[in-house]
Amino acid sequence: MNDEIPVVGTQWTAADHRGALAVRWGIGRYSYIVEPGLYAIGSPDVNAPVLVTANYKLSFDVLRRELAGQDVFVLVLETLGINVWCAAGKGTFGTDELCRQIERVGLSRHVTHRRVILPQLGAPGVAAHEVRQRTRFRVVYGPVEARDIPRFLEAGRKATPAMRHKRFPLPERAALVPMELVPALKYGAPIAAGLALLGGLLGPASGFWTNVLSHGAVAALAVMLAVLCGAVLTPLLLPWVPGRAFATKGALVTLVIGAPLLWAASVWLTQSAGRPWVDVAGLATLCLALASFAAMNFTGSSTYTSLSGVEREMRVAVPVQLALGVIGLAGWALSISLVR
Repeated sequence: MNDEIPVVGTQWTAADHRGALAVRWGIGRYSYIVEPGLYAIGSPDVNAPVLVTANYKLSFDVLRRELAGQDVFVLVLETLGINVWCAAGKGTFGTDELCRQIERVGLSRHVTHRRVILPQLGAPGVAAHEVRQRTRFRVVYGPVEARDIPRFLEAGRKATPAMRHKRFPLPERAALVPMELVPALKYGAPIAAGLALLGGLLGPASGFWTNVLSHGAVAALAVMLAVLCGAVLTPLLLPWVPGRAFATKGALVTLVIGAPLLWAASVWLTQSAGRPWVDVAGLATLCLALASFAAMNFTGSSTYTSLSGVEREMRVAVPVQLALGVIGLAGWALSISLVR
């Protein structure tokens, strides 16, 4: 093996675990990268397999962790810190970048074979025939899950049908929830605070702070329920919520779970069982729009739909969400202002 190739271990350090936890919560997400290039695991020779991955450090770390006891090369592409699945959709994990890195690291000098093993989820971004024409390296698609790579290599680079099937179980969905929750809170929290103050200004003549703690608090709670339903409950309940569109799923979760909770909170906080439906109707509509939007963002974290499918859904859903949001906000504001 050439001494110029960095050798990396397969065991995670405490820093690796801390880093993985941080990026799950969106902390330092786009700076959590490794330098693109060629790396060695174990003691690979000229016959060693070449595995390709993205330069998002969590993707790189998950791959190397599963390669304990293997002697392989890992070719890291410049994907701007984006994981394989998303980078393939954006085009950064693509044909040009793969060809560029093969040439840049002089891969043909390090191995005698002409094969690179790509993750199956990277396939949408790579034209295998073009890679072969430009570099003489043949693209082989490995299994969906990194944990299956050792068995894939032992079987002579042959994947079983089970290795080709991407599952998305509850633990995997739960691990992605923080990355959806943090961005949702970044716009949800200011909206909630603004509506709480607006409730204080528009509410009845019982006083500003009294109104903030009643009508304003209900409005703020509606926004937080929207974040909960869209960014947390929809991903967790994903397979069991009817419909294919994520925007629809988020709306359904809100109708079934968020709206009853909002009604109960309104009765409790405003100390009124006679009129809360007037306020709740507007807030529930606003909550529906926000939750639908938050749930739709989870498409980027799942394999349930394609990039074109996401674009189609957004073209239809976003105008509807905006309209519902405006109608809901206006209805709520008008309702509490008429209480005076």
